[in-house]
Amino acid sequence: MSYWLPEHIGGSGVIATVACGLYVSWNGPLLISSATRLQGIFFWDLVIYLIEGVLFLLTGFQMRALYEKSKAFPLDDILIATAVVLVIVVVARFAWLYPATYLPRMLSRSLRERDPSPPWQWPFVLAFTGVRGAVSLAAALALPFTLPDGDAFPYRDLILFVAFGVIFVTLIGVGLTLPPVVRWLGVAEAGRNEHAAEHEAEIAARRQALDAALKSLDALTEQKDVSDEVMRLLRARHDIRVNQLPDSLDPTHHDVSAAGTALTRDLIAAERKFIHDLLRDGQITDETRRRIERDLDLEEASLANREYRRTPL
Repeated sequence: MSYWLPEHIGGSGVIATVACGLYVSWNGPLLISSATRLQGIFFWDLVIYLIEGVLFLLTGFQMRALYEKSKAFPLDDILIATAVVLVIVVVARFAWLYPATYLPRMLSRSLRERDPSPPWQWPFVLAFTGVRGAVSLAAALALPFTLPDGDAFPYRDLILFVAFGVIFVTLIGVGLTLPPVVRWLGVAEAGRNEHAAEHEAEIAARRQALDAALKSLDALTEQKDVSDEVMRLLRARHDIRVNQLPDSLDPTHHDVSAAGTALTRDLIAAERKFIHDLLRDGQITDETRRRIERDLDLEEASLANREYRRTPL
């Protein structure tokens, strides 16, 4: 349900999208090494984590000051202002999502043929889950304390109260009412079907990529003098990767794949423990241990990356 709508991501999603967009547009996925690409992903994850941590740390600092200043505003004014802003936010979300979803398809025949209009329930779910979060809070906290002439910024504390109130209501309200709303709209089955289709498309893409690699291997064999031993190793690698792909999303196959993944993790853990024992006994250096453990970490990460779970309910 996410491929046919405009962007509807939250604060952390905006940061991640901008960061990854700059990273990819500057370097290009085919122009950098695998080590740099992996480090870049971890780096941006850390940057996002730090930014969100600082934001909510500032929130905690502001809460005490707001609590001290809450007596300056009548409770009725705070509740009324929060309710009015909340209604405007919710209505604006619906008023934006529906035209943004259907108008481009009404005006563009090519877009309509390439990506047909979704049922009305899908934009409703996305509009309903328009939770206010990090961006709204950051905008409220960014308000200056004083105007250029030195006077206090009018109603700054009230704006912060309203921002906190809208975030709290949307988080709690949506979190508690989203499951019955999804069941009422009948979109749960559509979500499961889309998830299954996405996994099937991923499996097909992986198989096509492996077929392309095999054709490239055959071409290299004809162009270069490759020994039989090297060819056996390369074809064995190819066969192993092909066998790791499930034939279908059948639950029985998922159980077998999950059991194999769990056992592989146990083997990696046993190997990692033995390497640490060798380091403790002085048979290898810490630098050697780090190189070996990096290979184990990458293998364990690849298990999680290609793990095909059951389609969520």
